[in-house]
Amino acid sequence: MIRLRRVGPDEFRAVLDTVLEIYTVAMRPPSDQLAGRMAIMRNHATYPDFDCVLAEEARTSVIAGFAYGFHGGQGQWWHDVVRGALQDRAGPLVADDWFGDALEIAEIHVRPEHQGRGVGRRMIHALCEGRPERTAVLSTHDAPTVARHLYRDVGFTDLMTRFVFPGGYEEYVIAGVRLPLAEREAAGAEEG
Repeated sequence: MIRLRRVGPDEFRAVLDTVLEIYTVAMRPPSDQLAGRMAIMRNHATYPDFDCVLAEEARTSVIAGFAYGFHGGQGQWWHDVVRGALQDRAGPLVADDWFGDALEIAEIHVRPEHQGRGVGRRMIHALCEGRPERTAVLSTHDAPTVARHLYRDVGFTDLMTRFVFPGGYEEYVIAGVRLPLAEREAAGAEEG
């Protein structure tokens, strides 16, 4: 059985080694990028209204997954790059509508042995629950992945496709959803 637990910045930083391990298993980044990813995650914990949900095995408290986000704002790299690109593509009104008051979901990852059991869906709903922002936004690979299917199923819509971050080469989708999440979506798969 998996239970969800909310943690703040201090506890998130305390489990950062485990979080990075889960990220590594899920994303399989080149090993030379891991130190940079850890620094990014540590920095994210300093952002306004940072919130993290840990999925833990109920008997052992072993972390099976994590999701975190924060209030996006000017001066944050992802926010500035993505909001600017959306403004260029769709205009300032659309960019402000989606990014003017947004929960930016930075990471959602589940250990492979716990995938397909509704853990990711539960973490998304828990992370978004009670948030005051108007929208939630995220980026994911622009491919027919399990993650992309999950985000669509929860209610996220594509705001931009085939987006390449500066200095990168992979194509991403920038997706958004209005908050609060629809109640019918909260009835996703439960894990026993």
